[in-house]
Amino acid sequence: MKITTEILRKIPAFSTLDKENLEKIIAITIERNYRKGTIIFMEGDTGEAFYFIKTGSVKVYKTAPDGREHIFTILGEGDIFAEVTLFNDMKYPASAEALEDSCIGMIKNRALEELVIANSNIGLSIIKVLSKKLFNSQQKVKVLALGDTYMRTAQIIIQLSNEHGVYTNNGIQLRLTISRQELANMIGTARETVSRALGQFKKEGSIDISGKKIIIKDINKLKEWIQ
Repeated sequence: MKITTEILRKIPAFSTLDKENLEKIIAITIERNYRKGTIIFMEGDTGEAFYFIKTGSVKVYKTAPDGREHIFTILGEGDIFAEVTLFNDMKYPASAEALEDSCIGMIKNRALEELVIANSNIGLSIIKVLSKKLFNSQQKVKVLALGDTYMRTAQIIIQLSNEHGVYTNNGIQLRLTISRQELANMIGTARETVSRALGQFKKEGSIDISGKKIIIKDINKLKEWIQ
């Protein structure tokens, strides 16, 4: 299915635009499909495009000199990424990889910049979304800097539930299948430490775990860890 105005309306960066402006976005969008595990771009590559996720999920991460991976965020349908290179002549500061088979919309920075200059409504809509992402990033840095491992693990799970959660009869289920190692890479700790935190959350009834799937049974109890 090609990208349509209806699909673009599900992307927060474009959701407030009228049909005429959405058609302009479609005209400069390149649709690409990535298989699970495919690298979309690497840290240090020339920052040439702005991306949004039509379907699937993507992780944005950095690799340390010793090979350890730190995941900044995991993104799903409707999310944007690589926006930091927009209006800036810079290289990608991190890498991006498809966590599952994904359909990605790619817009060349130069084409989007020209469109924004000619259409202020498009620029304002994008700026609002970027401001919200900046705020969320600042909150995450605060938790990572000040919280212990249990607090940080609870915060990440709550964040993922807000961004990728689906309400079911059993609780809030994360649409993402995420491993303990990936969670550890997001938090910046060892897999064994995350496993202990998850075990405690499950024991107290905050969450349930089935393989790589996490279901939040009692989000208020989970929030107590970060208050």
